[in-house]
Amino acid sequence: MGAPMSVLAAEPPLDRRRMVAFVCMVFGMFMAILDIQIVSASLAEIQAGLSASGDEIPWVQTSYLIAEVIAIPLSGFLSRVLSTRWMFVISAGGFTLMSLMCATSTSINEMIVWRALQGFIGGGMIPTVFASAFTIFPPSKRSIVSPMIGLVATLAPTIGPTVGGYLTDLFDWHWLFLVNVVPGIVVTVSTYLLVDFDEPNLALFRRFDWYGLVLMALMLGCLEYVLEEGPNHDWLADEAVLACAMICAVAGPAFFWRAFTAPEPIVDLRAFSDRNFTAGCLFSFVLGIGLYGLTYLYPVYLGRVRGYSALQIGETMFISGLCMFATAPIAGRFLGKVDPRIPMGLGFIGFAAGTWIVTGLTKDWDFGELLLPQILRGCSLMLCMIPINNIALGTLPPARMKNASGLYNLTRNLGGAVGLALINTVLNDRWDLHLPRLHERFTWTNTAVLERLEMTRRSFEGLGGNPDAMALKAMMNVVRIQGLVMSFSDVFLVLTGLFLLMACAVPFIRRPRAALAGGGGH
Repeated sequence: MGAPMSVLAAEPPLDRRRMVAFVCMVFGMFMAILDIQIVSASLAEIQAGLSASGDEIPWVQTSYLIAEVIAIPLSGFLSRVLSTRWMFVISAGGFTLMSLMCATSTSINEMIVWRALQGFIGGGMIPTVFASAFTIFPPSKRSIVSPMIGLVATLAPTIGPTVGGYLTDLFDWHWLFLVNVVPGIVVTVSTYLLVDFDEPNLALFRRFDWYGLVLMALMLGCLEYVLEEGPNHDWLADEAVLACAMICAVAGPAFFWRAFTAPEPIVDLRAFSDRNFTAGCLFSFVLGIGLYGLTYLYPVYLGRVRGYSALQIGETMFISGLCMFATAPIAGRFLGKVDPRIPMGLGFIGFAAGTWIVTGLTKDWDFGELLLPQILRGCSLMLCMIPINNIALGTLPPARMKNASGLYNLTRNLGGAVGLALINTVLNDRWDLHLPRLHERFTWTNTAVLERLEMTRRSFEGLGGNPDAMALKAMMNVVRIQGLVMSFSDVFLVLTGLFLLMACAVPFIRRPRAALAGGGGH
């Protein structure tokens, strides 16, 4: 009992000033992550407001994602150069300014430029918060700070479509960006006044690896583009996707060579020599699939099959956010008291159970049928996220934390991008498979089909037009919807297998040793 008591006695009390500063930073991170998904439910309104084409409007989201995925690993180096205070002040202030510029855009080209700058400048807030949580607070306080950042990192993308739907429905699409302005100013000023975690090291900037930055930007930017656009353009059959894939294939090995040979690499990959960090990144990658993939799948089903509006989709999915709020403090209490692999295993089993239930999906599923899967998803995200954070970052030395935090957050975002590409590819391929099989059964010799067609024809009598043609069109639409629903079931089955595989891999993670007491000042 003597050693633990002496360690506890040596730990300083929780500094209120630092806690307030950290909460302000967490809110800034919330805004940056929220903006990934806040426009997803309102792209049609933005398209109409900017007179954009159907090919142009996806770039409102794609430009943000590409820029952010480049900024996240870069933030570690910049945070060491500028210090946590100035890194976050620049990120929060620039993000706020770009939000205002997005709201005042009058053309799609302006919007794409401002969104890219918003993602690039604001992306630095996310890993900076993670690094601060594991350097300025001692391990005994992680039961407070770790659930906080875990909740924000998972809740923000989950409620993004809901918030976007409400803002667009109550006001207009400009408020998707104007909503950031006042909180962004508060976060920027508060961070400047309160954060004093470390000092800048401007001498590092003289050794800035510009070649490494260019190679990393080409590799990650082109990879993100391929994953975003590939499923919708038949992958390498599209010239732009093929060109980006080739650039990524060349820039990738060159970047890794540069990272291991440059005197001061833009990203320090030595953190992967830590077994726990590597394992945490792998599980974070799969968690990104569960986080962003399921946030995408449920709205697509509710919109394309059930015909829900953006607001109705948001209201249906809000239950996941409530479950995250409820589970975060429970998961936080597990820290230091139980083996972190236990809640991780339970979390991935919960993910698998939720997606397995949805393999029985029909075109009539509504809030009631999706309630239990969403509860399982919300609770499982918290049970997984918090211990994964601590396994990956909880035992690294402070000197490696800033770079490691960028890499760790990058894996979650890449997991989401790969997951969405996988989901869209499987969804499209299985739909192409199911439709011909359903059409084979839709014949003039099938009594059940003829009876349904006759009932449908009678329902159109007296409405004007040709009842026979209208009934046939309605039946063909039913076949298409049924094929799409069967494809959704196949996607959920694939995800079930993936989550079960990760649950089986949890025991192979080495249980992390207790971390050294943190909380150093400068």
